[in-house]
Amino acid sequence: MPAEPLSPEETRRYARHLVLKGMGGSGQQRLKAARVLVVGAGGLGSPVIAYLAGAGVGALSVIDHDYVSLSNLQRQVIHSAVGVGKAQSAAGFAHALNPHVQVEVHAERLERENARAIMAGHDLVLDGTDNLQTRRVVAEAARELQIPLVSGAVSMFDGQVTVFAPDGPQFEALYPDGADDGDLPSCEATGILGPLVGVIGTLMAMEAIKVITGIGEPLIGRVLTYDGKDARFSEFAF
Repeated sequence: MPAEPLSPEETRRYARHLVLKGMGGSGQQRLKAARVLVVGAGGLGSPVIAYLAGAGVGALSVIDHDYVSLSNLQRQVIHSAVGVGKAQSAAGFAHALNPHVQVEVHAERLERENARAIMAGHDLVLDGTDNLQTRRVVAEAARELQIPLVSGAVSMFDGQVTVFAPDGPQFEALYPDGADDGDLPSCEATGILGPLVGVIGTLMAMEAIKVITGIGEPLIGRVLTYDGKDARFSEFAF
């Protein structure tokens, strides 16, 4: 469904988009008409939610069953109150930043049984979760529903981002069925540098805006990696 015309206040708010060659009014209208689901309102979800809300995505859904803890505040920058549900906290942040964005809260765990029902009707999904089990469920549902998926991952000083399109290489090409969470280091065990999630989450938001507006070449069939210690970006195809 086409978005309503931009109001005078929205025109002032998105002025830097409207004068941007390649974006303009048509790109901003696509953002306003978009329905986007963010899975996980933690380290990666925080910059994703902040930048997509700021950019004017019309309908933003956030799913997270967890609550904000003190150790989250080192990197999950949209939260400030310990003990509050992350999805609700994220919605409050997004609404305060941009009241033109409609935010839908799912304070529950995304699982195989509810994934399709929650994801249906969205134009794009972004996965910022930290375990392979959930990431695999999200990818399977996105493929079945033919929804593009922006996926990010981080560990210690390093991160990566890619895009799974309905007609492109899929999740299994990167993560074989035999891989499980026991093969990957956990944030609790190895630690993570706070700004790293900002780098990768912002790149995820950038890819989301590109997919929605048709600007540029998304990371479909490509993985962009970031080495934070040596300040190097690399890329490989899959």
